[in-house]
Amino acid sequence: MTADMDTQPPDSCAVFRSLSEIPAGYGPSVVTVGNFDGVHLGHRQILAAVTAEARRVQARAVAITFDPHPEQLLRPAEAPLLLTPLAERLRLLAETGIDAVLLLPFDATFAHLSPREFVERVLVTSLATNSVHEGRNFRFGRGAAGGVRELAAMGADLGFTVHGHEPVRVRGMEVSSSAIRVLVGAGDVRRTRWMLGRPFAILSTPATGRGIGTRLLVPTVNLARYDGLFPAMGVYVTRLKVNGRVFQSVTNVGNRPTFGEASFAVESHILNFEPIDLSESTSIELEFLFRLRTERQWPSPEALKNQIFKDVARAKRYFRCLDSMTAGV
Repeated sequence: MTADMDTQPPDSCAVFRSLSEIPAGYGPSVVTVGNFDGVHLGHRQILAAVTAEARRVQARAVAITFDPHPEQLLRPAEAPLLLTPLAERLRLLAETGIDAVLLLPFDATFAHLSPREFVERVLVTSLATNSVHEGRNFRFGRGAAGGVRELAAMGADLGFTVHGHEPVRVRGMEVSSSAIRVLVGAGDVRRTRWMLGRPFAILSTPATGRGIGTRLLVPTVNLARYDGLFPAMGVYVTRLKVNGRVFQSVTNVGNRPTFGEASFAVESHILNFEPIDLSESTSIELEFLFRLRTERQWPSPEALKNQIFKDVARAKRYFRCLDSMTAGV
């Protein structure tokens, strides 16, 4: 087994990055296949069923996923920006208690496999699969020709069972990665949190700028370039996690039009600031909790400053309410 340091989940979960890395005799396995972008509540329900069955029958619980996302190869112009970068996806998958992730390189050769070829090569030969769990909309194989019905027919022939799962619904909404991307794109981080089961977050590093050196000496942090999905432009109540510490913050996502030429940035103002060790390589997690308002151009920097005071006051009220609810649990 091989692993890159920045994409390795906890030691209890193995990561195989090709079929050749799977040890001889590995299995029997209970398996689920998917992109798992976001590792949302729907994914977690299926992964919990996989793990429960694997423990019951003394098998391995395995999640099969792909890198890059298949759409990035098949339809690059239409490929979605992802909710979770690869390292975070692996970490979140490992947290579910599965035994292994099979991370398959998705290239032209792999994309050309028929559903039957995928099943025989991956599920049967490599993993000795005796059970598969999938959502009802699952598609696989060349041209997405296979679905749950076709998979069940192959299973009856090749010796494994198939369990179809209905979508998870939260407050009347069907949970899916595509639905979550729509909510994030609209800035609806509250309903996004309901579907993910946690706040939507960006994982990045500090951008080059003032206050970044061996210490952060000002209460403002700009995020470096990030290739995943951003929430809609606007101002948000956020939490900034860095070096094991959690800071309350207000974050502007946008072009900062009040200051002349547009320049996109994700800028967080820390409310409970204390100087901390921070460099341009420090990992930062920025959680989006609540959207305060849209971004707009103000008539003057003074008007913007006044609005920022209001944003900060609302954010502090939000955290006081959050602390009060937490204390009451």
